[in-house]
Amino acid sequence: MKTEQPPHQAGSNFPLLDLLDHPAQLRQLPREDLPQLALELRAFLLESVSRTGGHLSSNLGTVELTIALHYVFDTPHDRIVWDVGHQTYGHKVLTGRRGQMHTLRQLHGISGFPRRSESDYDTFGTAHSSTSISAALGMAAAAKLRGEARKVVAVIGDGAMSAGQAFEGLNNAGVEDCDLLVILNDNDMSISPPVGALNKYLTRLLSGRTFNAARRAGGRMLSVMPPMLELAKRAEEHVKGMVAPGTLFEEFGFHYYGPIDGHDLDALVPTLLNLRKLSGPRFLHVITKKGQGYKLAEADPVLYHGVSKFDHQSGIDCGKGGSKLTYTQVFGDWLCDMAALDPRIVGITPAMREGSGMVRFAAEYPDRYFDVGIAEQHAVTFAGGLACEGMRPVVAIYSTFLQRGYDQLIHDICIQNLPVVFALDRGGLVGADGATHHGAFDLSYLLCLPNMVVMTPGDENECRQMLFTATTLDNPVAVRYPRGSGPGVAPREHMQALPLGKAEVRRRGRRTALLAFGAPLVAATAAAEQLDATLVNMRYAKPIDAECVLEMARSHELLVTLEENAAIGGAGAEVARVLEDADVKVRLHRLGLPDRFIDHGDSHLLLSALGLDAPGIAAAVKALLREAD
Repeated sequence: MKTEQPPHQAGSNFPLLDLLDHPAQLRQLPREDLPQLALELRAFLLESVSRTGGHLSSNLGTVELTIALHYVFDTPHDRIVWDVGHQTYGHKVLTGRRGQMHTLRQLHGISGFPRRSESDYDTFGTAHSSTSISAALGMAAAAKLRGEARKVVAVIGDGAMSAGQAFEGLNNAGVEDCDLLVILNDNDMSISPPVGALNKYLTRLLSGRTFNAARRAGGRMLSVMPPMLELAKRAEEHVKGMVAPGTLFEEFGFHYYGPIDGHDLDALVPTLLNLRKLSGPRFLHVITKKGQGYKLAEADPVLYHGVSKFDHQSGIDCGKGGSKLTYTQVFGDWLCDMAALDPRIVGITPAMREGSGMVRFAAEYPDRYFDVGIAEQHAVTFAGGLACEGMRPVVAIYSTFLQRGYDQLIHDICIQNLPVVFALDRGGLVGADGATHHGAFDLSYLLCLPNMVVMTPGDENECRQMLFTATTLDNPVAVRYPRGSGPGVAPREHMQALPLGKAEVRRRGRRTALLAFGAPLVAATAAAEQLDATLVNMRYAKPIDAECVLEMARSHELLVTLEENAAIGGAGAEVARVLEDADVKVRLHRLGLPDRFIDHGDSHLLLSALGLDAPGIAAAVKALLREAD
């Protein structure tokens, strides 16, 4: 039975949900109670996420699938691997964490993604896409080697299926003959609307007669329990009759089943029960709707993908917003302005049109806008090919996602010294998404690359001017800026190239010089006033302004570098290299992110805990000066 829209009254009761602390209790429920449980779980998720913020529409879309998986499979003995994991709030609720949902994504609270240290039911830590099939295959291979009777399920979305690693996993699984079930959660969405040939292929599978026939035949075939051999034979015959002979997934060595309605528990549960009794690589195609059961999210799943706190009765007020421009908006406006001036400018995003600020550019310059899907490696090399032919590609990508294209950055861009601009968003701490999304390592992994220029703007106007500067250079450039707003310096419409590798002294003081790279400039400004210290906006992490560094070293007794990046191998290490090469002796202290993964939580609280806010910087300097005295 397909579940109806849930009640949304504040303080609504959850009589079935109240009975469940773990999936073993769920498996004791009569099957006819499951639709009511789905109503309650969906209502609880809506109320909970509206209070804490988090991923909403993806979680509303997987309620029935989550219930069916834990109802059919003996979790945690059987393994469920969720791709990305931003759709696992229902999974968390059903696996003993309902009482902690009010702490979701908050400091010292539970994660918004699966986390092995958080629960035995979180079998694999995820947050980046397209890893589930590979991880699940590894688990299935381990079970086979150890002779363990264990089922392994990978749940992957159609957006995540566009990434190369997903097909690498399929390619390997098809020949390993392991007991693996891959469930494609097809909701016709990633974060942005889906793109690419795979999406068109899935759309053809679902169109007209094919999907309707599949639902009818699949229901007849999988809702009864014939002997296993007969079932497998009939399944193969039915599936090959329902879709074109030999589907894409069958060519990879999988037995393909579906598509079935992912909101119909009367179809999901029998299908999974039967597939659980089969072995080898199986592929189940499930159709869901992002935002299911909450009409506002159904109508605009992109808006309700990741939400802040909101009133779920009235919905998100799109008229509200901060007065400051975000760095992402600064980039988006610059890209449109630059495209108007230079026909060579093209914009590339790996499935992050909204997050990277490219909505306006996509509308105004559709011929020069390329959403390549969740394919960071391809995005980087694709940009290289464009650059070879005289275009000026701008790759808008999060710091944490450029990590996935690092070999291409080295091999395809830097070695060939191609003029590709990387608009590196979310450099530094990003807050509630935590360790998987913090841009904690980009300075470290970029500074070691020959031919690469790395810019770290200290305010919004500087970001705009640096982006323009990047387009004037004939080598690869990364402009690294943080999530959210800056100090509020309005970007000047006129664009002017900044001198390459030159820092800017913002304040002259005594004893101590604070050398700030990017976002920490704001906190350093306040700290410098309190300390009567010299303040330098370094602007460039590479090429670093060695002349300025040496001048500061000769005129101050203490240098303190500031960066929202791993202190190991970061901009502070580059300052140390300059001093060592010049054989200049001065006390140097590097403030940056420690040698550990930083947890999720409010960014201001995290920076305070790490001593990277103004009071923390001032306290560290005072302690160092006391030691010197």
